[in-house]
Amino acid sequence: MAELIVGSGRGGGLRGLAPGAEVVSFRTTLRSAEGKNESDSAEAIRAAADSEAQIITMSIGGDFMYPAEAEAVKYAASKGKLMFASVGNDAQKKNYIDYPAAYPNVTGVSAADKSGKVAKYSEFGKYVDLAAPGLSLPRWCDATFRSYCDGGGGTSAASALASASAALIWSKHPDWTANQVLRVLIDTASRSWPKDEPSDYLGYGLVRPSQHLLKGKGNPGPPDVDPLTNEKAPGSGSSPSASSKETSAPSTHPPKGSAANKPAASVSNPKSDDANHQLWIAVGAAAAVVAIGGAAFALVRNRRNA
Repeated sequence: MAELIVGSGRGGGLRGLAPGAEVVSFRTTLRSAEGKNESDSAEAIRAAADSEAQIITMSIGGDFMYPAEAEAVKYAASKGKLMFASVGNDAQKKNYIDYPAAYPNVTGVSAADKSGKVAKYSEFGKYVDLAAPGLSLPRWCDATFRSYCDGGGGTSAASALASASAALIWSKHPDWTANQVLRVLIDTASRSWPKDEPSDYLGYGLVRPSQHLLKGKGNPGPPDVDPLTNEKAPGSGSSPSASSKETSAPSTHPPKGSAANKPAASVSNPKSDDANHQLWIAVGAAAAVVAIGGAAFALVRNRRNA
């Protein structure tokens, strides 16, 4: 996931969508142990919220809502973070509601192919907000990280690419809040349906950061109103302090699939030269995600009607 966002392209590797961004990775687990549903994702989300990261992308997911995780997401929102999460890859089997994508203040991302059609495996529902490429992406062939294979992707990869798209926009407007960056992504997304009638499969459409970066399209709107709920958002009075840090290099920003394309660790990469501000992204990598059986919680947000 980190490579899709900030890959340098050196040595035959992938060049990420936002190679000038800085990334810090957190490894998390969702597991079932002795009949108990456990997760340490809350700790990772809180750590990311307390870091310099402005964007938190969560390539993790499960069918159960963990109170600690929900509180961690709420805490990150109060710190002005922009959060993306994969909506899940089990549409053909169960299509349960997936968390953390379904929490308020988290942008749920589905996967689409190059024609804009949703992937058959991409889970769907009212918690899907945006879509990004998630099929036929390069992936590591094995754990040695020495060669690539075709056919990678997933909603995790789509979530990573959506977050990278946001990073590109935020690097151009370091004084914007998370709400304004997300609103521009929504405004400029590709869709063939009315903007006020989001799709359960692709949300408000496929992310297209170039529409703003190259053509200036998209209205940021008020800094303190969540574009998903149209309600005043916590912690949105100003952008995170890290967003205004000047550097001599550029920055940028970009779905869900495997654990991570790079080992989970604190990673950073050389900056390119097409932007003026350094941007930090926290990446959550699932070390062991196990689908938990049982009915999904019905407490999914109905934010589109807010």
